[in-house]
Amino acid sequence: MEYRRFGRTELQMPLFSCGGMRYQHSWKDVPPAEIPEASQRNLEATIRRSLELGINHIETARGYGTSEIQLGRILPQLPREELIVQTKVIPTDDPLEFRMTLKQSLQNLQLDYVDLLGIHGINTPELLEYTLRPGGCLDEARTFQQQGRVRYIGFSTHGATELILKAIASGQFDYVNLHWYYINQANWSAIEAARRHDMGVFIISPSNKGGMLYEPSPKLVQLCRPLSPIVFNNLFCLSRPQVHTLSLGAARPSDFDEHLKVLPLLDRAEELLPPILDRLERAAIDALGETWYKTWHRGLPSWEETPGEVNIAAILWLRNLAVAYDLVEYGKMRYNLLGNGGHWFPGEKVDKVDVRSLESCLKNSPHRDVVLAMLREADALLGGQEVKRLSQE
Repeated sequence: MEYRRFGRTELQMPLFSCGGMRYQHSWKDVPPAEIPEASQRNLEATIRRSLELGINHIETARGYGTSEIQLGRILPQLPREELIVQTKVIPTDDPLEFRMTLKQSLQNLQLDYVDLLGIHGINTPELLEYTLRPGGCLDEARTFQQQGRVRYIGFSTHGATELILKAIASGQFDYVNLHWYYINQANWSAIEAARRHDMGVFIISPSNKGGMLYEPSPKLVQLCRPLSPIVFNNLFCLSRPQVHTLSLGAARPSDFDEHLKVLPLLDRAEELLPPILDRLERAAIDALGETWYKTWHRGLPSWEETPGEVNIAAILWLRNLAVAYDLVEYGKMRYNLLGNGGHWFPGEKVDKVDVRSLESCLKNSPHRDVVLAMLREADALLGGQEVKRLSQE
């Protein structure tokens, strides 16, 4: 395993993190006695495999159901000084609620302290305000820090780039968990801002949210050769020194195997990436047209400004991926989450409104004459059964 300095924390962070949202028994809290022994054995085998590989960053959250309490059965058995343990707690209007939830997290983990505490899901201005205002959630977290129960404080986000930049500019955080990978590079300016503030940078779910790369389309497999889509995406992310670690949501010990193939390739990024990137761009231009490919996003309204809160930008993005790279199943998964994703993936699908009602908010788009047809096409291609977030299932 290779390691990178995790910003001003000075922690030596492995290039991969063992994310704790897929090996747990349940997304809901259940009595410990109801956790099957087989589930616990699998989790412990996954953690031990992670540590054998040098992946000593174990990351979870209070919102991941039984993940914390199951980790609490094994982490105290391991050499504490060799672990980097992170949990995350959602900010609330009531700081006391946040305090009690954080206490519960530490109790679940059976640890005296966590190395990293993330304020979880700063996705809206309101949640940022809950965090930063005097007497708010960050002040509560600082109290735990002063007590030696939390070492470093950061935040995770699925929010808009502008909001992430605002949180970073506050200067209050040691690190950030955010989305950035080949199919979604919108947050690069936030990564650059984090670098200027000497913050650690953790990439959320690059293989799942980055295109369900563990079940890639044949077209994507062909375009990424000689690498697999997972290895390509990992190399794309890790070729940037501003990126410190990628989250692997391992569900079983073998889930690390494909990711590890990138390690001997890191010093060959300048050789391996350009031809793949060129093929991916050419395929997108051939499928979408060069003008649309380069300018489709310009002048689109935010979902808050759209009749019926239709998330036009997200829908067009998913359509582009489906048409260019045959990422239809990924597009269906994300598109059908609209309306159920809350502030984690906001806005609605287009099937809830008369598409013609959207015409008035497209006046700034250079493609206003074709966007409505594109939205209809996206709904026909990707629509279907509603999808819920994992934590809602």
